[in-house]
Parts: sequence; C-alpha cells; structure tokens
Amino acid sequence: MPETRTAIVTGSARGIGAAIAERLASDGYAVAVLDLDEGACLSVVERITAGGGTALAVGCDVSDEQSVGAAVERVATELGAPTVLVNNAGVLRDNLIFKMSVDDWDTVMNVHLRGSFLMTRAAQKYMTEAKFGRIVNLSSTSAQGNRGQVNYSAAKAGLQGFTKTLAIELGKFGVTANAIAPGFIVTDMTKATAERVGIDFKEFQQLAAKEIPVQRVGRPADIANAASFFCSEAAGFVSGQVLYVAGGPYD
Repeated sequence: MPETRTAIVTGSARGIGAAIAERLASDGYAVAVLDLDEGACLSVVERITAGGGTALAVGCDVSDEQSVGAAVERVATELGAPTVLVNNAGVLRDNLIFKMSVDDWDTVMNVHLRGSFLMTRAAQKYMTEAKFGRIVNLSSTSAQGNRGQVNYSAAKAGLQGFTKTLAIELGKFGVTANAIAPGFIVTDMTKATAERVGIDFKEFQQLAAKEIPVQRVGRPADIANAASFFCSEAAGFVSGQVLYVAGGPYD
C-alpha cells in the first residue's frame, strides 16, 4: 500500500469480524474495531497493538443514523479517513415464519441492511474523495434460503443486491464493492444455533462437515483470507461479486 489506510470492521468484537480486523491489521491497515459494546472490542484492539498494529475500539449501533455518523467521524479524526469498510455486524432471530415476531424481523433487517446502508453511506464520502475504496459486505449461504431464517435469508440476499448496486454506482471513483457468503463457520452464532436446536456443538460441526465437499467446517480465518484479498490493491478489477466461502459450490 502507498500509505497506511484506515479500515472499519463492524461487528468485530468477536468471531468472523475479529478475525477480519486482525488480518487487516497484519496487512498494514489501521483498523477501527467497531461493535455495539466498545468495551467488548478492547481485547481485539490489544491483540492488534501487541502485534505491532494500530487499532481503535469504537462503540456504535450500526442501525442508528446518529451513532453511525459519530462513529465514522471519530474514526476519520483519530485513525484517518476510512477507505476500507467491512460490513460484518449481524444478529440472529431465527424462527419459523408463523412464530416470527415483527421485532424479530425488524431487528435482523435493521442490523444487516439498514446498518450496512448507513455505514456505507457515511464511509463512501471518504472513499470517493480519496479515489480509492474497498467495501466488503458479509452475506451468507442462507441467502439461498434456509429453514427458520426467513428474516436472515432475506437480509443476506438483500446485501447481495446492495453490493452489486454499490459496484455500479461507485466504480468510477475507484471504489469496489464485493460480498462474501460464508457457509458453516465455527463462531458463537453457530454455537447458539446448535443450542437452539438442542444438539451438542461438536456433534453439530461433525454433521455439518459430512455435508460439505471439503469435509470440514469453516473457521473465521477462512473468511478473513477472502476479505484480505477483496480489500487489497490487487483486487481493483474485481467488483460486484459474491464469493461463497463454504467448502463447496454455490450459485
């Protein structure tokens, strides 16, 4: 990179987001570790700084316009203009549709779709001014449909359309937008799913691995590797794409 660039990774206090934040820091970015609870980000920041990187813990509700505006402005002031954004923040409110509440629907839509919109709208100003930007949105194999996840599936499919449109609108400013769609990744969220369906987490992973062509479940580092590429200089001619990181083929 010609200079130190600043990246924001939402939902990065743990799991996939933390792995992406740490990978981008090792790639040479100054990283804003952003999550709802600023205190929960501190351990990730400490690991980054202990490794010689630069990081800032930022508390932000990505579904709240004022919170997003304040957070992005703080990042720009304290770390530098954010020209890399990874929209990873997400929540689960799984249920079959006849049991799903309006709150369950709205919460998932607000974090995944509204949050990605607000964060991108705030950050793209810095990207277009710099004539360089990288936007990575976290979709999911659930975008293809998944029982008990009508809200999550709809949100993740929506992020794919969001990504493709960003690529069209922002490309002339040197900004790329791509999406990563993880399959089964070992995280607190998949552990919670196992608990919800009443299956031991280790057994849950073993069952999942049998259905995956590469015969293993994914790790957060698998997603961080893909994010590293999409955020790099080398990915400047790749935009509007959805990469399924799932151990097998998806359309």
